[in-house]
Amino acid sequence: MKDKKASIFGGEQVLFLRLKKHKDKQAFIEAYDLYIDQIHRFVYFKIGNKEEAEDITSMVFLKCWNYVYEGNLENYETLKPLLYKIARNTIIDHYRQNKNQLTVSLEAATETVDEKQDIYEQTITNIDFKSLIQEKLPLLKDEYRDVIILRFINELSVTEIAKILGKTNGNIRVLVHRALQSLQEIINNKEVDSNPHD
Repeated sequence: MKDKKASIFGGEQVLFLRLKKHKDKQAFIEAYDLYIDQIHRFVYFKIGNKEEAEDITSMVFLKCWNYVYEGNLENYETLKPLLYKIARNTIIDHYRQNKNQLTVSLEAATETVDEKQDIYEQTITNIDFKSLIQEKLPLLKDEYRDVIILRFINELSVTEIAKILGKTNGNIRVLVHRALQSLQEIINNKEVDSNPHD
């Protein structure tokens, strides 16, 4: 598994170098194919509307190409952190313009259970995951929602999330821990509210 991840990461770096040095359109098409599903899933879980998520995802890649074309890649090692930053900013702009409320479809829920889970991942998989996505995720504050989506839905590493959010690995671990605590509190409060006579 490590070798596979290393080869994928190596491939990402090669694509990135082609983009950075040559503004290679074919490399961008390959990067698009590599990242489109991840970015769309991230946007969809934040927006909750399929058509809007598709439009925003397209906009993210268009903006990313502008970064490439203008040579603004100095602070990045691969395209992934840049894509997620653009996606987050585009979603913020979308909410400012539309003032829409987040709704998440049950069909979007996918389990991300892994045999080598740490304590935080075990906490989240002990919850009814589909119920979490459908009902509880929108109740979290935005920063917590971001780390839950990035860590447990898109399955990014702590290091990748740190690069995307511009924080240290330690900050991300604390943020994930707090997000899960907040999520657990929301779930516990709902259970108390639904059983007022117990």
